[in-house]
Amino acid sequence: QVQLVESGGGLVQSGGSLRLSCEVFEFDLEHHAMGWFRQAPGKEREAVACISSDRVTFYVESVKGRFTIDRDNVKNTGYLQMNNLKPEDTAVYYCNAYPPNERYWGQGTQVTVSS
Repeated sequence: QVQLVESGGGLVQSGGSLRLSCEVFEFDLEHHAMGWFRQAPGKEREAVACISSDRVTFYVESVKGRFTIDRDNVKNTGYLQMNNLKPEDTAVYYCNAYPPNERYWGQGTQVTVSS
């Protein structure tokens, strides 16, 4: 069963950009906060950005000024624009409600940044 579908990952060099998309099927972005999360090998999954229903945003310090979270309520799709990527951004990226619902985790999309 698939509730969330992430896409847009890939292999880029340091300084490059990617735009991730998240198709949401189980909740309404107009009325729920959503977030982007990532998990690198050997590390815990961490939240990197979130956006509230009234479009207040939050970013962890490591991505401030480089990542931008947004959503399209009509398409019920979330986005993460990632600029000036660094090797330490390499991880599998996931979207979910915020706080996350454990039933909704998808497969994620791999982001790999080479030095």
